Order: sequence, then structure tokens, then C-alpha cells
Amino acid sequence: MLDIRRWIQIVSTVLSNAWLLFPFTKTIYQGKLKSVCVPGLNCYSCPAAVGSCPLGAMQTFFANIRPSLGTGNFHLGLYVIGFLGLLGSLVGRMPCAWLCPFGFMQELIHKIPSPKIEIPQILTWLKYVMLVFLVILLPLFVVDLFGYGDNWFCKYVCPAGTLQAGIPMIILQPQLRGLLGTVFAFKLVILAALLVAMVFIRRPFCRTLCPLGAIYSFFNKASVFRMVHHPDNCVLCKQCYRHCPMGVRFYQGANQKDCIRCLQCLRKSCKFGAISYEVAGAVPVEKKQPVKES
Repeated sequence: MLDIRRWIQIVSTVLSNAWLLFPFTKTIYQGKLKSVCVPGLNCYSCPAAVGSCPLGAMQTFFANIRPSLGTGNFHLGLYVIGFLGLLGSLVGRMPCAWLCPFGFMQELIHKIPSPKIEIPQILTWLKYVMLVFLVILLPLFVVDLFGYGDNWFCKYVCPAGTLQAGIPMIILQPQLRGLLGTVFAFKLVILAALLVAMVFIRRPFCRTLCPLGAIYSFFNKASVFRMVHHPDNCVLCKQCYRHCPMGVRFYQGANQKDCIRCLQCLRKSCKFGAISYEVAGAVPVEKKQPVKES
């Protein structure tokens, strides 16, 4: 039976891609909802998408900041930054676990029976490199004659864009196939490599490459909703690590940068009352009583 998080992931994925007329229109939805960002990674150019991807919107903000400053028209970028800041301040990286369609897909693929492997911890810092260079610096400073930059992460890396937008659009509009080149081929290689990695590695894209997850992670330590570790109750059984979709070792401390607040450790792993959560520190949720071993 599906638990509540799975149902929320399913509903979020459906609502983020609710434009069901795309097989007939064969175009990208351009209605008023596209001015609103969804919380997770969901490509703007997906023909079924009804909202904007916050990561793409951020890149567009930095890519257009110079011409926008000239006209005073940069309120959309500030709205996106404020949206991410507000959401991150409230729940940290929780949207990755509950609302992101691409994260949901990674968890499903990882269920395929296979040997499971772990990645070197140093690779988890790569997403911050992606954020700084591909989302902020390159769109901001590498510009054309008119001062416009480019959406580097979306254009050259994003596997969600390839899967949700690139592939469907060349199926819907065969005339686009003649425009495909080395960039699209490179992105197909990235997507294929990640799809294979998802079978063996827990959420490899979220942990190593996703700039959106990097942004949310900055708020983990100070968000209104926070996880709590009770070391006096912890027996170092490491069940929290074994059940964590992000490979977080919760017994080493709460609210680590890769904790997505999926609550798997609390609901399915810990029997000793070593894990709980709190809201603003003032309304702590009562700890589970530890289960004594017989």
C-alpha cells in the first residue's frame, strides 16, 4: 500500500504536468499559470507543464539582468528568489522529497533490483559548483552584444529538460529533428548515464548535480521545520542511513545539507526514539518512546 508521501509525489507530478491537450496542440502550454513557479524541478518547455521551473526562471533572471536593469523590469526574478527563499525558510529541502517529479522518478527507478553502491561524499558538493557557475555566473557575465546571457544549466546539462521537453517535442514536431546537434546529443548522454546510475545509486542527480536542491539545502539548518537528533537514544544501528533515499547518515547529526525531510528515518527506521522533528523550536513534536530490545 502506498504511503502518504508517495501519494503526494504522484499528485504533485500530475498537477505540475496537467496540460493534457498537448498531444493535440503539439505545442508548449503558454497560459497564465506559466507565470507561477512549481516547487520542484519540472521543465518549463515540457508540453504538459503548466508552471515554470524555478531553476530556469532564476537563470533567465541572471541572463537578462543587464537589459532589465536598463528598463527597471526585473520584478519576476526577484519573485522567484523570494519564492525559493520563503519555501526554503519554512521547510528547507523538503520539496525535494515530497513535490519534485524528477526526484520521484529517481526513487522509482532505484527500486529496480540490482547491486546498490554509494558515491564518494565529495561528489555531493558538485551541485554547488553547478549553482554558482551554470545558474548564476555564466548567465550573468557571458552575454551577447545586447547584454543577454544564456540559460547554461538548462541548455547544456538539465536531464529533466531532455526527458520532459526535448524528447517529447521532437516526437510531437518531427520537423525539429533537423535542428538537433551535438548539444542535444551531449544532453542525451547525460540523461542516459543518470538513468543507469539511478538503478544503482540513491537519487544521484539530487545528490550531485541539482542546483535547486543546493539552494534549498542552504536553509536546512535554520528553517522553521527542522529534524532533531536525540543522541542519548541513538544506538548507532544505522537503519536511518539504510532507509534514507539520499544516503544521509542521520546518526552523525540532524539537518545535513542532503537531508530532504522525507521522514523515512522517523517513520520506518528508528525504533529507539532518536529521531523527531520540531517547528520553530517552540513546538517540538514529542519524541517517540524508545522500544526496548527483548
